[in-house]
Amino acid sequence: MKKNFKLSIYFLIPFIGIIFFKFISKNPLEKTFIIQKDSNVLNTEFNSQKIGNIDFNFDVKPILSDKCYTCHGPDDKARKANLRLDVKDDFYKSLENENHFVIDKKNPEKSELLKRISSQDVGYLMPPPESNLKLTSREKNILRNWIEQGGQWDKHWSFNKPSLPKIPKSIFKNWATNEIDFFISTNLEKYGMKPSEVEKKEILLRRISFDLTGLPPTIKEIDAFLSDNSNDAYEKVVDNLLASKSYGERMASIWMDLARYGDSHGYQDDTERIMWPWRDWVIHAYNKNLPYNEFISWQLAGDMIPNATKEQILASGFNRNHKITQEGGVIPEEYRVEYVADRAVTTSKVMMGLTVECARCHTHKYDPITHKEFFSFYSFFNNVEEDGIIAYGDLAPKPNFTIEKKDIESELDFVSLPDSIKKVTLMVMKESENLRKTFVLNRGSYDSPTEMVEPGTPEVVLPFDSNKYDKNRIGLVEWFFDKDNPLTSRVAVNRIWQQFFGIGIVSTPDDFGSQGSKPTNPDLLDWLAYTYQNDDKWDTKKFIKRIVMSSTYKQSSKVKQQNLDIDPDNIYLAHYPRQKLSAEMVRDNALASSGMLVSKIGGPSVKPMQPDGLWDEVTGGGGGSLAFYVQDTGENLFRRSLYTFWKRTVPPPSMMIFDAPTRDFCVAVRQKTSTPLQSLALMNDPQYLLAAEHLSNKIFNDSQINNNEKIIKLYRTVTGRKPNNIELDKLNKFLNEVITVNKKNAKEAFVSLAVLIYNLDETTQKS
Repeated sequence: MKKNFKLSIYFLIPFIGIIFFKFISKNPLEKTFIIQKDSNVLNTEFNSQKIGNIDFNFDVKPILSDKCYTCHGPDDKARKANLRLDVKDDFYKSLENENHFVIDKKNPEKSELLKRISSQDVGYLMPPPESNLKLTSREKNILRNWIEQGGQWDKHWSFNKPSLPKIPKSIFKNWATNEIDFFISTNLEKYGMKPSEVEKKEILLRRISFDLTGLPPTIKEIDAFLSDNSNDAYEKVVDNLLASKSYGERMASIWMDLARYGDSHGYQDDTERIMWPWRDWVIHAYNKNLPYNEFISWQLAGDMIPNATKEQILASGFNRNHKITQEGGVIPEEYRVEYVADRAVTTSKVMMGLTVECARCHTHKYDPITHKEFFSFYSFFNNVEEDGIIAYGDLAPKPNFTIEKKDIESELDFVSLPDSIKKVTLMVMKESENLRKTFVLNRGSYDSPTEMVEPGTPEVVLPFDSNKYDKNRIGLVEWFFDKDNPLTSRVAVNRIWQQFFGIGIVSTPDDFGSQGSKPTNPDLLDWLAYTYQNDDKWDTKKFIKRIVMSSTYKQSSKVKQQNLDIDPDNIYLAHYPRQKLSAEMVRDNALASSGMLVSKIGGPSVKPMQPDGLWDEVTGGGGGSLAFYVQDTGENLFRRSLYTFWKRTVPPPSMMIFDAPTRDFCVAVRQKTSTPLQSLALMNDPQYLLAAEHLSNKIFNDSQINNNEKIIKLYRTVTGRKPNNIELDKLNKFLNEVITVNKKNAKEAFVSLAVLIYNLDETTQKS
């Protein structure tokens, strides 16, 4: 970028802001903020005092978990009065004498539970006032009605194996495209709402393009779709996007958060590591549509598969993505224990959606997961011969795996090894039989071993049958994909649903336990889980196609007032939920729409533009090759954001501004924020200014079209749709004012118009 352009655009920014806000109040481009709240928080109409049939799991259990489990839950050390309200037996046992029951089925009004929650005596009342917990009148009514209706107990909903629900009937059968829509329409019908019409083709194409590839459609692709009036026009687009190499990059971007991928070790000076060949494998696995059960099996236990291929060994790098210290003076065993615990916690979160880390120090206070069970699960990952502290500058601590050119030419052709590198070594898993015994660690401390344990899993999920499974990671994988495991398929489909609708059917994808959100549509969740496992045989592309072909997904994001009044948070999906693009998509959209994106799959991580000096400020005198940020040149400046070098102590700043996680640990759902910093980044970051200049100059220099056509083309290229007449008029006025106020020529003003359009909510959101 020319120096004079840099100066002119930076001086122009304040004026862009002034003119932009002058028009915003009456501008049809006005920002719209739709905040997606927790799925348990419903409109008051849903929370009326009228109570019908009470479901233990969805009505009673959340109350007990929030208000009672602290003192009467799984944790035996915190338990009061030797009473548990998380197990069936304690609910119906007698207390002081044979005629005194927690729940008296014969005489509900004599139930101790009802007496306690209704008492006016602060010394007798439950929850006790000093706990700062209080039952609402509605919660008391639910408990009372439940007891009057028989007080039937059931284990937590997510620990029951999914069954195949019947497809419900609906008055919206002409709207429905597939089974998903019938489940969705049930709630719409129940609450007096109507589904929205199909979205306009331009918007729908942009939506599906971002969702399946993370990239925007080109004007050529938009025009082709608009001109295709065949009945299967949309399906053809979906099939092409699923077959695109960019699909694997999009899916891998999500998996990097779960796998806590980084290009540095994460502690102290945070020196470099090499793990990018594993990332290349993830992209490859998604593009070849490796079934989910194999995709997981290879990552958790690829090194242990009999006659394991080099690809399967490479895949096992998943569980070596945790942080590793190089700091002198630390106690190696203390940190080694941390690495094993990280693998256990990550695997649990990804596969079971459970917060087992709570049980590392004590029996879980809310879920029936014991302290001992945590370390039984931990033991699956405790037979790796690794060091707690590694040598300074070690790029691939043992156990590791070396890939040479000859491997690339044969079975690892998906690894993008540059010509300048002859071989590359990365961390993988390697099981060492009888390497060490596993003990329960008191309070989770490395130096406080107590009882020895064998490999095992939480009993409440599914007993680990040692006659059926080997006591190692191969056996653990078989346990995860046992047809009786109630969590694996539910957690997986919920995460995929979240990818397309912004929030899962369970809005806490990392917590399917007692403290997690209950599903907004439990029958749909179970139908999806059952279908993915049994009918689709873990075929992810097939499963995704079912979602995006549904009428639910194709709905307009325009909100109807009647639906808004009933369900302001769109919990039941009466319209498509507008969502912010991910941090990667925001940057990739600018590069792709401007024509600057380098479409190259895989390879080492790259260092695009970022502010000077950031790495220097957090380096404690060492840092090795990462002591200073050395910006790349040429095409590496404009690679997809998936390939941006990830230093854990200083993650890419522009990505952090748009809610990317640090990758210090497994993250199943990103924060969703709207801050002034995001607009400031779009208007000041040289990457976005370069994109604006490149695109605007290319369009401005086109002598074949007039000024209005140039504005329309600019707007379409960035947002995916044509501006209407009112919007076009506003854009023209903005352009003229920039020329008048800032004394800029038409070409310079056109650049500022591009900057403004890149900063619109419509550009940074998916609607």
